[in-house]
Amino acid sequence: MEKSLTRDPGFWIMVSIGLALMILGPILIDMFTIMQITQYVVLSVFALSLAYIWGFGGILSFGQAAFFGLGAYTFAVSSIGMGDTTVPLLLSFAVPAAFGVALGYFMFYGKLSDVYLGVVTMVVTLIFWKLANHTAGPEYSIAGVRLGGFNGIPSIPTINIPGQPDAWLDPAQLFRFFMAVLVIVYVALRILIASDFGRISIGIRENEVRASLLGYDIRRHKVIVFAIGSGIAGLSGAMWATYQSFIDPNAFSMEMSAKALIWVMAGGVGTLLGPILGVIGLQWLTLQMGMVDFLNSLVVLGAIMMVLVLALPKGLVPTFKSLAVAGWTLWRRGRGVGGRVKKVASDD
Repeated sequence: MEKSLTRDPGFWIMVSIGLALMILGPILIDMFTIMQITQYVVLSVFALSLAYIWGFGGILSFGQAAFFGLGAYTFAVSSIGMGDTTVPLLLSFAVPAAFGVALGYFMFYGKLSDVYLGVVTMVVTLIFWKLANHTAGPEYSIAGVRLGGFNGIPSIPTINIPGQPDAWLDPAQLFRFFMAVLVIVYVALRILIASDFGRISIGIRENEVRASLLGYDIRRHKVIVFAIGSGIAGLSGAMWATYQSFIDPNAFSMEMSAKALIWVMAGGVGTLLGPILGVIGLQWLTLQMGMVDFLNSLVVLGAIMMVLVLALPKGLVPTFKSLAVAGWTLWRRGRGVGGRVKKVASDD
C-alpha cells in the first residue's frame, strides 16, 4: 500500500498543492476570494463522499444530500446546545455514518438491485426534506434548540479552538482548517483505496459474482463503504453549516444530490481529483452566470452536463489522462523509429 502511494507522483502533487494553498492562500489572495474558495473546499469534501462510494464501491446514491443535511443539522443542534464545536464536529461524522450503516444494512442485505437502491436513497432524502420543512412549531426542538422548519436554524457557531469556546476561527483560519480537512479526507481515501479493503471493494464493483465465489462478504463490504461515504458527507454538511452560520431544509434538497452527481460525472467517476475539479469549475461557472440576469444557471449547467456526457462519457480527468497516455506512447514510438532510422543511416 505505501509503495503504491509513494510511487504515484500525482498523489504527492495533489497533496503539495493542497498544503501550499492552505498555508499561502490567505497571505497571497484577498479575503473575498478566500471566502469563495472556502465554499469550493467544503463542497469538494461533499463531492468526495459520493466519488468514493460510486467510483470505488459501485454504489450509486441519488440521495447523498440526506447525509449532508443530517450532518449539518447534527452539528447545528449540538454546537448551539453545547456551546462548543469540537464534539459536534465528531458527531456530524458519526451520526450520518451510523445512519448509513442502518440504511445500508437494509438495502444490501435486502439484496436490492442498483435501480431500487437509487430510488431508496432518493426517497430517504425527500423524507428528510419533508420532515425538516414541517418542524416550524416551538414543540420541534432538540435540547432546547428549535429546528425552525423552512426558516432553518440561524446563528450557528463558527468553529472554535478545542476547549476554548470563545476562541472562534477567523475567515483565514477557517479556510486553513477546511483545507486541512480536505487534504486529510483525500489522503485517507487514497490510502483506503490502495489497501486490501479498497482492492476488494473495487473487485466487488467490477464483478460481484466472482468476488462472492472467492469468499468475500459483498454485503458487509458495501455497508462499510456506504457508511464511510455517509460520514464524509455529514462532515461536509457540518462545514457548510458553520461556513454559512445558518442551515435550512434545502440541505436535504434534491438539488444538492443532483449537484454531487454532476460534479462526479463531469470530473470523472473512479477518480478523486475529477470531482474536486468538477466542483471548482462548475461552481465558478454558476457564480459567473448568477451575475447575468437573462441566463438561468441551472438550464446552462444542464446543457453543459449533456455535452460532457455525450462528448466525454468518462469525465474530464479520465479522458485527459487517456489522451496524455496515448500522446506519450505515440511520442515514444516516433522517437524509437527515428532512433532506429538514424542508426541504420550511420551503419550504411
